[in-house]
This record gives sequence, structure tokens and C-alpha cells, in this order.
Amino acid sequence: MTKETYFHEGEVEAQKRWKTGGIWDKARRERLLLDRIPEELIPRIEVMGFFFLATSNKKGECDCSFKGGGPGLIRILDPTHFAFPDFDGNGAFMSIGNILENPRVGCLFIDFSDGGRLRVNGRATVHDSGEMRDLFPDAPRVILVDIEQVVPNCSKHVPQMIQEEE
Repeated sequence: MTKETYFHEGEVEAQKRWKTGGIWDKARRERLLLDRIPEELIPRIEVMGFFFLATSNKKGECDCSFKGGGPGLIRILDPTHFAFPDFDGNGAFMSIGNILENPRVGCLFIDFSDGGRLRVNGRATVHDSGEMRDLFPDAPRVILVDIEQVVPNCSKHVPQMIQEEE
């Protein structure tokens, strides 16, 4: 497998320009460019109370939003699918509207206690009835993500934050 099958043209161009292409040997690609959530990370994601969701419309105009709800916000259905509730907010439906036009999403999970980061990219669908909707009975809608790429990141530049006791 060549480097080009893991990266699109722009990524390869940037790697050549800033001379990082050589660090992406086969072992590193297989360790850091995944097509599923590693089993050991599933419990960690399921207890996270928030994440960041990036979407874009059919013209490529982007939106990034905070999705919160406390522990249990994310349900890992299997290593290549997860679901989360969409709670009513300001009624603009910026994320949902984008997903309806363009199903590609990017999710960023950060544990500020130790800097652990995980990027998950995939395709999302919106469910306001049926089995997916039943996963979160208190939510009017549920988003299902079909995972295409998982990229663990190092904690180097993530500030450590500790939640205060209430």
C-alpha cells in the first residue's frame, strides 16, 4: 500500500512541502490511521460528556459545534458506528441542516484531564423515529455516525483541566 492511498492530494502536497512524508511509514499509518474505534478506547468515549462536531453544507461552508449532555452522550454500537442525541437548542439546526445536505462529519473527542484526543470522521444520518431514536428516549433526534476514519492524536498541546467539584 502506498502513502497516497492513505492521504488525499492536498495532504501529500503538504507533506512534501514541509518534509514530513518520510515519517509516515507503513507501521505508523496502520497505528494512527484507523477505520474503527480501537476496543480499548470505547469505554473512554462512552463516559465523555461532550465532543466537538464539524459539519459543512453542500457548498463546503463549515460549522463546528459543541455537543454536550454528560456521560452517556455517546453510544458505541460497534467499532464502526456510534450514535448521539441531538437536543433542542436555538432552533437554527446548523449541524443537522448541514448533515441533511452533506453527510460527512468530523468529531473531536478531548479528555482535558490527560490530553487524550481522538478524531473520528464519517458519514452521519438523522433519525427522528425508529430504533436509533429509541436509543435516547429524551431526545427529539438521534445522529448515527458510520465511521470511516479514526485518528488518535498525542496530548502534547492539550491543556490539562480539572473539573471542579460541585
